[in-house]
Amino acid sequence: MKQMKVLRAADYPRMPWKNGGGSTEEITRDAGTGLDGFGWRLSIADIAESGGFSSFAGYERVISVLQGDGMTLNVDGQVTRALHPLDPFAFNGESHVHCTLLGGPIRDFNLIYAPLRYRARLQWMGGQQRFFSEAGTVLVFSAAPTLRVKIDTAVEALGLYDCLQLSGNTGLLEISTAGQCCVIELTAH
Repeated sequence: MKQMKVLRAADYPRMPWKNGGGSTEEITRDAGTGLDGFGWRLSIADIAESGGFSSFAGYERVISVLQGDGMTLNVDGQVTRALHPLDPFAFNGESHVHCTLLGGPIRDFNLIYAPLRYRARLQWMGGQQRFFSEAGTVLVFSAAPTLRVKIDTAVEALGLYDCLQLSGNTGLLEISTAGQCCVIELTAH
């Protein structure tokens, strides 16, 4: 059964990082509690200083800077390009990862998913967009002070870092957005 809900940034629970080096605001996940048992998880992390990332064996990660000057990542000995706001970068959750901040503290946006259980697609969009999706779960994350989202005939207004979650989709959806956002499509295998 198709279900749509709006998740407000003010309500996101804060939890410690797996490695104890900081904290994360969890936006949503498919299942499980704590840092175990999920097939996919969406979160925002505050990174105050350069350092190591937690390991998530069996998962893939896609990270994007939300606020701040950006960072570079050293992933298993390979240094990435400079990652600036809204520039996604994907890597294996088991990789040894160290981040170097390009300026001061940053906020980042993370999708972690189990590729053996889900296929994932993440894309940043701006302005007026219209597209179609058959994904079982569609997440629209607002990176704008106001974002208007229309899914089929339902219209929702999102504030900064709010997220619209549509679950249980079995057909073709028409989705329209007006504003800066990230759209994540997840399909179970």
